[in-house]
Amino acid sequence: MTGGRPALTLRRGPDATRVLGVGSTQPDRRVTNDDLAQLMDTDDQWIRDRVGIVERRFAAKDELLVDMAVTAGAKALADAGTDPSEVDTVIVPNCSMLSPIPNAAAQVADRIGIKAAGAFDLNAACAGFCYGLGVASDLVRAGSAKTALVIGAEKLTDVVDPVDRSTAIIFADGAGAALVGPAEEPGIGPIAWGSAGDQVDMIYMRDHRYIYQEGQAVFRWATTQMAPVAMRAVELAGLQLSDVDVLIPHQANLRIVEAIAKRLRAKGARDDLVVADDIRYSGNTSSASIPIALDHMRAAGTVKSGDVVLMVGFGAGLSYAGQVIICP
Repeated sequence: MTGGRPALTLRRGPDATRVLGVGSTQPDRRVTNDDLAQLMDTDDQWIRDRVGIVERRFAAKDELLVDMAVTAGAKALADAGTDPSEVDTVIVPNCSMLSPIPNAAAQVADRIGIKAAGAFDLNAACAGFCYGLGVASDLVRAGSAKTALVIGAEKLTDVVDPVDRSTAIIFADGAGAALVGPAEEPGIGPIAWGSAGDQVDMIYMRDHRYIYQEGQAVFRWATTQMAPVAMRAVELAGLQLSDVDVLIPHQANLRIVEAIAKRLRAKGARDDLVVADDIRYSGNTSSASIPIALDHMRAAGTVKSGDVVLMVGFGAGLSYAGQVIICP
């Protein structure tokens, strides 16, 4: 009793969390730069020089964001060797659901076989996966969740003008997932996050239908502001940049990725730092880009279990976030 009133009981979870498993999926349809050149004034070299993309994946009309999220989420559970009955929370970061009601997460949870889950969508645009992973980790540590599934999923072709050269060459579809659970030693570091709401006009939905962005302004912002966020995430994790084995920035533009890596190496990151370049063949899949890149790099052997991975997402809002994880 407190002052004659009954005291509330608070739950407490484990001191540490880790990523238990990851999974991803992409549509079958490959769209090359030459394919896009048939629709707009562009060509293969122009696209490669500006954003580094060779091809990207577009979903079929009847292939939904929820469908891709279900596939990626189920793969993450299989990778972790976890039964759906052991998961009690599902978070689906996305910014391309055409209808906000119902949310994607509840549908995804039910179709995977996760019953009565806490389920919600999260919109931090291209920073969404890092936001979702940070929230999931904190939920588990607080005792609010036992195991949380985070699925970044996007069908950006639904919200991109197919003949707008500034966006149609960049954005693509796909989903990537990570399962978060308790750990004896920390496997997910504290999140370094923030926003620049005074610059919302850089990226927004024009006429409530299509994504619009000020490409050059976003480029300048990302190449100058994201390396400090990444360094802050490393500091919060109690590490040095030299401890980082792998860098996975949001796959927005290959030139941005390379600029961030260059700045981090100038501040102490190793010359042999492995840097994700999944954008070359996946395009920009917004909240799905980081987990897709991680899954692809694990499959290719460029990232291995136990590696120290630094992730940083950034995008509309303007929102940004980063954390260090240990690769499962």
